[in-house]
Amino acid sequence: MDVKDCLKSFLASSDMITQAYLKDVDDAHWMKRPHSGCNHLNWQIGHLLAAQNQMIAGSLPGSMPALPEGFAAKYEKATAGSNNVADFATPEELKSLYQSQRTALLAAIDACPIDQMGQPAAEAIQAYCPTIYDAFSMQATHWLMHCGQWVVIRRELGLPMAI
Repeated sequence: MDVKDCLKSFLASSDMITQAYLKDVDDAHWMKRPHSGCNHLNWQIGHLLAAQNQMIAGSLPGSMPALPEGFAAKYEKATAGSNNVADFATPEELKSLYQSQRTALLAAIDACPIDQMGQPAAEAIQAYCPTIYDAFSMQATHWLMHCGQWVVIRRELGLPMAI
């Protein structure tokens, strides 16, 4: 197993947990917040997608497909307080973007030479992702960090334990 296999394994675990927590959440509940001080599920997913795209495309230009026009702006910190469903993408759009962005992320890992993994990541993220490897690794970690909040939403909705 090499570094690329390790990254893909970590991402597969993150993907399995993400999908388990989201698979049976009704679209109507994607605007639910786990706590009044937290962001709703829709904003969190959009934020994760925008951040992933920015981190990887910034570190490896041309490696990620562009997000839809205006997508990232919908998921900036300034929009996190909105409860207006019309301000955000639909759950179906988010699910579709998740798949296309995840496919591109895995392809970017395959295409990145192992000796380039230790090169600096995009300057904007070097404080928390100093290398390209770290930028790839962060994609699993960041999603898992948010998954913890989704458990609370699931419990409040009375959904069964997913994992």
